[in-house]
Amino acid sequence: MERTVTVEPEAGLHARPASKLVQTANRFDADVSIGRADDGDDGLVRADSMLSVSGLNVEHGESVRVVAEGPDAEAALDAVCDLLASPVEGESEAGGSGGDAGDAP
Repeated sequence: MERTVTVEPEAGLHARPASKLVQTANRFDADVSIGRADDGDDGLVRADSMLSVSGLNVEHGESVRVVAEGPDAEAALDAVCDLLASPVEGESEAGGSGGDAGDAP
């Protein structure tokens, strides 16, 4: 199964959004991969690896392809795509729980 989604977090797939994606992918009994929509199968990396996900250097507004296989593939796709299609809490005008550690430019 696969889907294409536009990355909404302002930070793209770096730092907190990448960490949340990896944590989400690891919750399911499925092999989840992610890559730029235009890069084909050769551009896919394992979504359970923080180094691989952040190494994609995907920015806000880019389209990514999410592929999942296994018993929980549909649920994993739903969760990962929902995460990618939503701004990360504390990043935009909601300044409550974001904290001020790591103010990136």
